[in-house]
Amino acid sequence: MQANGAGQGQESSELSCLNSAQNGESSSAVGTHSNGLLSSTDNGNIVGTSNGSSTGPGSGTSAPSTASGSDVGSLKKKKRLSQAEEDIIRLIGQHLHGLGLNQTVDLLMQESGCRLEHPSATKFRNHVMEGEWDKAENDLNELRALMHSPNAIVRMKFLLLQQKYLEYLEDGKVLEALQVLRGELTPLKYNTDRIHVLSGYLMCSNAEDLRAKAEWEGKGTASRCRLLDKLQTYLPPSVMLPPRRLQTLLRQAVELQRDRCLYHNTKLDNNLDSVSLLLDHVCSRKQFPCYTQQILTEHCNEVWFCKFSNDGTKLATGSKDTTVIIWQVDPVSVTTLQESHQLKLFRTLEGHAYGVSYLAWSPDDTYLIACGPDDCSELWLWNVQTGELRTKISQSHEDSLTSVAWNPDGKRFVTGGQRGQFYQCDLDGNLLDSWEGVRVQCLWCLGDGRTVLASDTHQRIRGYNFEDLTDRNIVQEDHPIMSFTVSKNGRLALLNVATQGVHLWDLQDRVLVRKYQGVTQGFYTIHSCFGGHNEDFIASGSEDHKVYIWHRRGELPIAELTGHTRTVNCVSWNPAIPGLMASASDDGTVRVWGPAPFLDSQEADGLNENCSNMDS
Repeated sequence: MQANGAGQGQESSELSCLNSAQNGESSSAVGTHSNGLLSSTDNGNIVGTSNGSSTGPGSGTSAPSTASGSDVGSLKKKKRLSQAEEDIIRLIGQHLHGLGLNQTVDLLMQESGCRLEHPSATKFRNHVMEGEWDKAENDLNELRALMHSPNAIVRMKFLLLQQKYLEYLEDGKVLEALQVLRGELTPLKYNTDRIHVLSGYLMCSNAEDLRAKAEWEGKGTASRCRLLDKLQTYLPPSVMLPPRRLQTLLRQAVELQRDRCLYHNTKLDNNLDSVSLLLDHVCSRKQFPCYTQQILTEHCNEVWFCKFSNDGTKLATGSKDTTVIIWQVDPVSVTTLQESHQLKLFRTLEGHAYGVSYLAWSPDDTYLIACGPDDCSELWLWNVQTGELRTKISQSHEDSLTSVAWNPDGKRFVTGGQRGQFYQCDLDGNLLDSWEGVRVQCLWCLGDGRTVLASDTHQRIRGYNFEDLTDRNIVQEDHPIMSFTVSKNGRLALLNVATQGVHLWDLQDRVLVRKYQGVTQGFYTIHSCFGGHNEDFIASGSEDHKVYIWHRRGELPIAELTGHTRTVNCVSWNPAIPGLMASASDDGTVRVWGPAPFLDSQEADGLNENCSNMDS
């Protein structure tokens, strides 16, 4: 296949930002290839031209062909490259050129008959990198016919003149800079707000002050490279490849594989050097928190609730035995080839006569509020570090205070129950506001500090604003909402719905996103949670004694955790340690879940009985 534009001595290469070469106007005597790179030499003789034939010593003309007839025939029969194949060759060429392998790029372009970019784009690139702004502006006229949007020329010219203006200012050429501002930038009548900002840079006392205020690297390769990256976005890829295109595609492929990985539970590293491009990304289920690491048996009755602190260093558990136990999450303990977190008893808080069915950590984890079941009219606010009861709230013996939520400021909280109480209080238990006639099942304070979400006995979640005393409907279900929780960003709500299971709602769009399958949910109050890195996972207890885990995007569970012998009432995922989870059960135990312990391959395979794979 003949190279497009082959034999034109005017063409120069796609030059990387770090290796700008000729300005695209070198003569044929210099000898350039179809990709525009300077040709390699052999004892002063130029080797290779754009059409793939060799030249005589300094002649610049084709030498007689010495190829045999069979070689010529094979060249004529060479397969014509498809568009995809040409794109791949260009991507490889761009990457090799970025590595400085220019002669290799020469040979690749000659043999394939491709070129990295349009000759006009090459000239434009070189003139920008060399700071020849007038020539770069002229190049825009040639590129105009190749562009899809004529208006893009104005934007590109603005970017060029902006760089020109800043470089003049840095060099102390204030008059020249002023001429660019008044005589070239302003007449474009584009982005006048930016022009006003640019004019302010005339008052900068020195070059360092200019670079700081303009957030600009200064005259040179770095800023011109950044400029080229911006300019390229206005050019079709057939004219000039986007910068580092092959790396971008590979990075996207790696991210897509990780995104589709059911068990990926670690922070994404966008550096390609951290992964192997030779293998597909796979996370083993054994790296996922679905193996029992510890069983906490200090409670002597049903355990109704568990919740990790916001910093992930403690776990609070509440039980029918009238106690709250605070557990300390030890720093990582490293065995031979396995890291594990162990929980140790930190403090026991006693005296909750009705039992403890709900717990809420203050935003800074200083305080913990404990609520009881439906017939409990009291609420306890504990100082976690000292173990002191700061306040005990009981407005009336007829009240039912079964749920609580902290305001993000950490100075107020809301509480309520199914008998129609809905209060806002301060840390000393003083009643700040109340809302009459709302039978509250569960509460949550949004990050705006004003809106309180409350599920009620009408199978809905409403938003209440205590400042302007307004309320609005957000979620409407067809069955009772037993509990709900909200994602960190406040966008999604996870509901446990009686006889239906776990539902995911978008609070902003007010739509049901997904119904998760597998869990057994009757009329017991079961608490589910978001968890894992980026809250990509959802976990819930179940009346069939199991813990279910789903990937947020899939309706079928990816794991079923067995071990409890009665209903699992609550699951909490550690917000700071993605591989740590706890579950509380009517069997009187709290199970701590983590990755599989290190065993040899045969023993590790045997662990699967504890973590059923439900991949779809």
